[in-house]
Amino acid sequence: MTAIDDSFLPADPSTSKGGPVLVVDDLTVRFPTHDGLVQAVSGLSYTVEKGKTLGIVGESGSGKSVSSMAVLGLHDPRSTRMSGSIKVNGAEVIGASEATMKRIRGNEVAMVFQDPLTALHPYFTVGSQIVEAYRLHHNVSKKVARARAVEMLDLVGIPQPDRRVNDFPHQFSGGMRQRAVIAMALVNDPGLIIADEPTTALDVTVQAQILDLLQSLQREFDSAIIIVTHDLGVVAEMADDVLVMYGGRGVEFGPTKDVLTRPSMPYTWGLISSVPDVHERSDQKLIPIPGTPPSLLNPPAGCAFFPRCAHKDKVGGDLCETELPEFLPLAGNPAHLKRCHLHDPEQIYVDEVAPEIFADASEKLEN
Repeated sequence: MTAIDDSFLPADPSTSKGGPVLVVDDLTVRFPTHDGLVQAVSGLSYTVEKGKTLGIVGESGSGKSVSSMAVLGLHDPRSTRMSGSIKVNGAEVIGASEATMKRIRGNEVAMVFQDPLTALHPYFTVGSQIVEAYRLHHNVSKKVARARAVEMLDLVGIPQPDRRVNDFPHQFSGGMRQRAVIAMALVNDPGLIIADEPTTALDVTVQAQILDLLQSLQREFDSAIIIVTHDLGVVAEMADDVLVMYGGRGVEFGPTKDVLTRPSMPYTWGLISSVPDVHERSDQKLIPIPGTPPSLLNPPAGCAFFPRCAHKDKVGGDLCETELPEFLPLAGNPAHLKRCHLHDPEQIYVDEVAPEIFADASEKLEN
């Protein structure tokens, strides 16, 4: 799985082995408002291969959820301006008819939302909602669809599924509701599952169970997963690759091990330095990222992270302030990309930013 600038995308994705499930190419999403045009996503490109997991991380407002909702065509075209390309198994999503999107949603791509209580209709039983999702794409009787719903609830670990299929969402615990949402997402065997902060509202024990469940079901169905999160621990646990977003753009991409142990963009350094390590001493000092994210109504002309970057003085002139960095591979590592003007950011991180963190993280991932 790769996530690259549009100039690095293969001309014909179908020529790769098996073909990618999802190809996002130069995606831009903008929302007109009374105050101006909100540039929520700008020039975003990545692909997701079958059976692989891509983690998308970044602060609130970085464009993670907006870009994921665009894949499912969930933005109202009357109030959204989109350009670029989103292809699901070769079918173009941007500009597609509602009939095409109904075929794709739930059948080829499914979403696990952050809050299962709002994702499930309170007035209908859990089983009836799974039945509806299944019959939307299969010409079967209610009896057959109900059997499928029971099967899926059993698969995701709901006890007594033949009885609980008749329960309403409020009769399920938070963890069980999330399992039910996962069952609904998987009922049509989609090739891609988008999980948007799927464990945020759950306690730590249930979070681990849900993540284990997603990984187990991925192995069984060979689905691709995009997990949208702010939690680097989740990314380290699940993702094959990670895409870091800031200010509506991709700013770093690479294999998870590379990005978390040898990050090459100062924003990624800040994310890693601001996360506590439960294995460290109790007086471990966290280093927050100073300042606030850029306004998407009036984004900076150059690097969006420039106003908050502690290393901009290492770049000559006003390059960081005036020129947008390209999203390019690192020398000697074409799978690892960065959007930064720093000439040798990896060495700066190892030598100056976090030599101890680097050594510890490398040792943990090696083990």
